Amino acid sequence: MNTTPQPDPRDRPARLTVGVVGAGRVGPALAASLQLAGHRPVAVSAVSDASRRRAGEMLPDVPVVPPAEVLERSELVLLTVPDDALPELVAGLAETGAVRPGQLLVHTSGRYGAKVLDPALRAGALPLALHPAMTFTGTPVDVQRLAGCSFGVTAPDELRLAAEALVIEMGGEPEWIAEENRPLYHAALALGANHLVTLVAQSLELLRTAGVGAPDRMLGPLLGAALDNALRSGDAALTGPVARGDAGTVAAHVAELREHAPGTVAGYLAMARATADRALAHGLLKPELAEPLLGVLAGPSDAAGGTGDTPGDTT
Repeated sequence: MNTTPQPDPRDRPARLTVGVVGAGRVGPALAASLQLAGHRPVAVSAVSDASRRRAGEMLPDVPVVPPAEVLERSELVLLTVPDDALPELVAGLAETGAVRPGQLLVHTSGRYGAKVLDPALRAGALPLALHPAMTFTGTPVDVQRLAGCSFGVTAPDELRLAAEALVIEMGGEPEWIAEENRPLYHAALALGANHLVTLVAQSLELLRTAGVGAPDRMLGPLLGAALDNALRSGDAALTGPVARGDAGTVAAHVAELREHAPGTVAGYLAMARATADRALAHGLLKPELAEPLLGVLAGPSDAAGGTGDTPGDTT
């Protein structure tokens, strides 16, 4: 057993004071992770009662102050606000002189690259876009989930190493994303993660309606296996009545959904069509079975169906 005293992370060189503008679910978790790496959170801005409670839980003893004061106290500033609020926030901070030359300014938006920080860049800041590809709960478990989490990194070439080093210090894996590819990158993540929640939630509701007492216990192993297979094999992992061309089964699904959950019909049809197209293109769906199946899927969607996604059959 190694009994050699380990150095305190706070004694490492180049430790930074860290501020957070926007105590949503992401900012406090990243600041807490940076604290574990030896950096020192010194200020956070929070507006709502929920964000103040979150800041208090994740960053105890760190004072809650206005955004301008966060920048005044911090060498590294995390801008963790909603995407649509980010450009105005950056412009306002730059116009009011809150941004200091040499200050590291990091945003966590998936949609934007580094150019959204241009007003701060002109004021002398060092702009970094570090987007964690992770869903956040606003609780301490988020810090643990950052271990091995991929980050979409975009920054000027001269800051690339600094950006990647910060990600590694948080336990993450840096993945370089070109500025022009940020919207596509973010759309891919939203399609896979955000829509997955909708799919699972609707599937749980339908199983309860069908009389299943523990739908989460039923779905857990199935969805875990489906996700693992999809990540390993891509389209080759497609199964179920659409991939098999079971038009009668799919028609029965649609009829039942129209009766018991009309709000899921449009999403079911859309996902089934997409599944059929991919299964056909990859030789999983036989062409002679595709025509009757697509005929079922071409039926008019329920007017109450809305635009939400819905689960298809995966077994």
